[in-house]
Amino acid sequence: METNDQDEPFGEWLLKQTGRDGWIGTLAKQAKGDPRFRKSLTADDLRKRLHDAGAEGDSFEALDDAETEWKAASIEQ
Repeated sequence: METNDQDEPFGEWLLKQTGRDGWIGTLAKQAKGDPRFRKSLTADDLRKRLHDAGAEGDSFEALDDAETEWKAASIEQ
């Protein structure tokens, strides 16, 4: 399982972002409301699910931004 520097899987990190404003917060809220969403999902897993669901470009941009932030998360945060 791929993790960031905090040893945190992407899906777990994303679920912690539900209190945020903006696209990442919206994406996190959608993930939290999805009964099939798992903390162990990778960004690529979620990207495939969005593609299969016919998601629009904004969703993919939000996912890209979230993945970048997740990868950059450091222990001090």
